[in-house]
Amino acid sequence: MATTLNPNLLLAIALAPLVGSAIAGLFGTKFFDLFSSESRGGRIVAHTATILGVAISFVLSVMVLIDVMNGASFNATVYEWMAIGSLKMEVGFLVDSLTAMMMVVVTFVSLMVHIYTVGYMEGDPGYNRFFGYISLFTFSMLMLVMSNNFLQLFFGWEAVGLVSYLLIGFWYTRPTAIFANLKAFLVNRVGDFGFILGIGLLLAYSGSMNYTEVFAARDQLATVIFPGTDWLMITVACICLFIGAMGKSAQFPLHVWLPDSMEGPTPISALIHAATMVTAGIFMVARMSPLFELSDTALSFVLVIGAITALFMGFLGIIQNDIKRVVAYSTLSQLGYMTVALGASAYSVAVFHLMTHAFFKALLFLGAGSVIIGMHHDQDIRNMGGLRKYMPITWITSLVGSLALIGTPFFAGFYSKDSIIEAVAESHIAGSGFAYYAVLAGVFVTAFYSFRMYFLVFHGEERFGKEGHAHHHENHEDEEVSADHHHGLAPGEKPHESPWVVTLPLVLLAIPSVIIGAIAIEPMLFGNFFKDGVAFKDVIFVGENHHAMAELKEAFHGWSPMALHSLTTPVLWLAIAGVVLSWFFYMKRPDIPEAIANRFSGLYKLLDNKYYMDAINQAVFARGARLLGTGLWKGGDQGLIDGLIVNGSARVVASFASASRYLQSGYIYHYAFAMIVGMLVLLTLTVTGVIGTK
Repeated sequence: MATTLNPNLLLAIALAPLVGSAIAGLFGTKFFDLFSSESRGGRIVAHTATILGVAISFVLSVMVLIDVMNGASFNATVYEWMAIGSLKMEVGFLVDSLTAMMMVVVTFVSLMVHIYTVGYMEGDPGYNRFFGYISLFTFSMLMLVMSNNFLQLFFGWEAVGLVSYLLIGFWYTRPTAIFANLKAFLVNRVGDFGFILGIGLLLAYSGSMNYTEVFAARDQLATVIFPGTDWLMITVACICLFIGAMGKSAQFPLHVWLPDSMEGPTPISALIHAATMVTAGIFMVARMSPLFELSDTALSFVLVIGAITALFMGFLGIIQNDIKRVVAYSTLSQLGYMTVALGASAYSVAVFHLMTHAFFKALLFLGAGSVIIGMHHDQDIRNMGGLRKYMPITWITSLVGSLALIGTPFFAGFYSKDSIIEAVAESHIAGSGFAYYAVLAGVFVTAFYSFRMYFLVFHGEERFGKEGHAHHHENHEDEEVSADHHHGLAPGEKPHESPWVVTLPLVLLAIPSVIIGAIAIEPMLFGNFFKDGVAFKDVIFVGENHHAMAELKEAFHGWSPMALHSLTTPVLWLAIAGVVLSWFFYMKRPDIPEAIANRFSGLYKLLDNKYYMDAINQAVFARGARLLGTGLWKGGDQGLIDGLIVNGSARVVASFASASRYLQSGYIYHYAFAMIVGMLVLLTLTVTGVIGTK
């Protein structure tokens, strides 16, 4: 077995989705006049090229993962862009166990989304464009996770942000979609500002942007004091890097963009929320674990932010009625769990939950999309009910996803979520006490809102096909153009199961949602899977200064005993309590939730307005930016530049010209007189010595 991976193979993995995207964007549209974007031929070209490209990446990624598990690795430059003195700007790959696992997860989930899109986006005028975007999105994420330097990391980081802007606003005729993609773009710029500051600090003090070289200088970086403060430079740099992760991975208070991203089509909601954009921040902090281990302050900051996100974003899922937004808030909460694990120095646990979450969250989103198809694009769960008998495949796979999400024993989510809670319980980082109770309470909250959605959608009274329903929908067509496009089931109309291109990805995602946790927990958390990382050995496996992982390893006796032991822990019983309470509230006594909302109207209003974060952002930052912009426009542009510099100089010239024109009489004797006066003045100055004679 070769110890070094083939760089051409790695290039093929990254570039195959890019080639598919280019084919869909060029030959699948009117660009070359081969096909029209509405023709069947153009659509076949678009989805065939992109699915084939991602499938190639997935198969090759699996091959790479097998080689890495057998001891192979890669860490080298494949292209040098430029050199400025000793600073080299390069394109390079770092492929170790962390990268190989991420490559497989990204390409597998992306492949499922590509196949699913064939059925979901059928009939949409932007069919080819959508395939071009999602394939480009996959390429961007692969470049991010495969990078071996901060320059390429930043390229992938910004590329996924840019393509997410295009995808969230895919239906650009909808004002809500335009607002949502601008919101996502601007909020991520806030995080990215911190991210690039962190990169700049590391570059300034290490002299390199290559991971290995920066990590090699970690002992030196750990002693540098940030100028003008008594803080360690590494603490400031790590917090800045994490601010970037807060934007990408939607951590409080930079989470506000993610629920609104539901304005995009469901397939991209699954891709963004499951395995790509929102996990980029988690991956980055795990990759930078050698640096974060140098600062307890940075780890505590990460821990507390993650705990706030895990608990308080979960509360918001309780009152949501849009099926996609319920799943979106569960994503926010689960990202908080991953971030808490990072703060507890349990990096491998965070990455493990990232992997399991990718499968069951993609399953839940695509299941929600299948329900939306069956309901003729009505997304309001209050208009559903009893879909179990009409959509059996969607029902059973959604149930699997929900059970995995709440941490049911023997399902994938159980092993990763339970490990996070145990790691936080063993942590001694400042804030770990609050974080423990937050993630513990989050278990109940997650179970409650997840099965609230499940019961309202698949069980109980059939509430669809009734007059007067206000349908919240995804418009696959411009309603101004197609005013007769129907959303929601007509009276007497029944739901239907989705076509096989939609249900096949559901089944394929349900399988790892059940088994991957039991298979992977021992090698990923307690074995050698992460131990031989290329970038910096051992750090991602066991934190140097904190021993949560060592405590977990001592208590672990196998995946089956772990599941059986959960019967005696409060975690399982909190999850069961959440499920039972949601069943009682929404199946037996639906009057109780309404009475609680009326009784605690202030709290309900707080949750309904999402803690007023959007209002605060609008009032403080958006209005402040407008006031600043108005001030710069009125004072700076109109007053200083136009008024004083441009128009002012013109007025000075005009005034001087107006005065001097009286000296231009046209009479020769006036000019002769002026010359004589000038000569007299010159002679006088010379005689008096004011002007020298040399």
